[in-house]
Amino acid sequence: MLLGFHPDSPVEGRRVVVTGIGAMSCAGTGADALWQALLSGATPDDRHVPAFDASHLGGPKELRRLDPFTLFALAAADEAWLQSGLDATFANAASIIATGIGGLQTLIEQLDVLNDRGANRVSPFLIPMMMPNAAAAAVSMRFGTRGPCETITTACAAGTHAIGYAARLVASGRVDVAVAGGAEAVITPVSIAGFSNMTALSSSGLSRPFDVDRDGFVMGEGAGVLVLESLDHAQARGATILAEILGAASTADAHHLTAPDPEGAGAIECIRLTLRDAQLDASEIDHVNAHGTSTPLNDRAEGEAISTVFGDRRPPVTSIKGYLGHSLAAAGALEAVVAVLTLQHQLIPATLGTSTVDPEIDVDVVLGSPRPHAIRNIISNSFGFGGHNGCLAIGQPR
Repeated sequence: MLLGFHPDSPVEGRRVVVTGIGAMSCAGTGADALWQALLSGATPDDRHVPAFDASHLGGPKELRRLDPFTLFALAAADEAWLQSGLDATFANAASIIATGIGGLQTLIEQLDVLNDRGANRVSPFLIPMMMPNAAAAAVSMRFGTRGPCETITTACAAGTHAIGYAARLVASGRVDVAVAGGAEAVITPVSIAGFSNMTALSSSGLSRPFDVDRDGFVMGEGAGVLVLESLDHAQARGATILAEILGAASTADAHHLTAPDPEGAGAIECIRLTLRDAQLDASEIDHVNAHGTSTPLNDRAEGEAISTVFGDRRPPVTSIKGYLGHSLAAAGALEAVVAVLTLQHQLIPATLGTSTVDPEIDVDVVLGSPRPHAIRNIISNSFGFGGHNGCLAIGQPR
């Protein structure tokens, strides 16, 4: 991974590897549950995270003081940390956990308390539960990480941005380890009404990325977390290396608050900068894990970006939002988890819910069943309201 932000003057840094992954999603607890669900070919009726036993994360009193988005982040981070084999505490580490909105469920509940029972009955834990940085702080406290503890809130690109930023902290030598990802839990009546009234949600209740009949996204929730380390640090302790973060980039459309640049200019530049950061040619990318929200404008713009960058080579493309729905800031982090699993299994999950690709979108969408494929390097895309673009290059461990 390169540290220089000027694309023509990179400064090489330490190599950054993935040693742990964790996920919470509508598939249930854990990265393996998510992977098996993506391979099943079935789509869920409910995109909420199912109830799970969180007693290993704290006592009943402690858990009641966590908004669901923080609880999801802690559970995913705990899985990733355990897989990494790191010590119970590790001071020279960063905690970078993204969220788009934070503790919305807690805020809504306490507004009801305020209106029904008065100001004196509002919980004293309202602020620490609703604040967007609560998840990053909780992860830091759980694992004793004393390096940067920060929250990125760049809408639906935030999970990807968090991983890219954390990788740069490791590459620069600021920390040896980073816990990075995103978490979201905002399937609420008010958020559904807001997205629906701006015509972003599917009126049919179906997520169909890149499909000719797509009509909007379906809301999801969950968390994805990666443990990142410098290659030297991971090798010195005999860690199992799952993948390598080869590059990352961030750009802006500077076009519209909610609509993407129709020509995909910001997305094109973001993918190209990621390739340059990773020192890869477009011909070396074997798969694209797409943002693929199932909205008419976003899918068309992303399709244009992929076609422009990769041309006739057309690497296979999938969007896991056909299964998960769109979990906002958690989306890119969950997609990074799936990218690592795709590299491990050399198998690309199908884009569930999609049957006929829009003829105006000239990309090779994996349909129907998982596709075995020789995969060395993956580009993972995330694009958010505000014109935020984020991309990661994730590769086989060298």
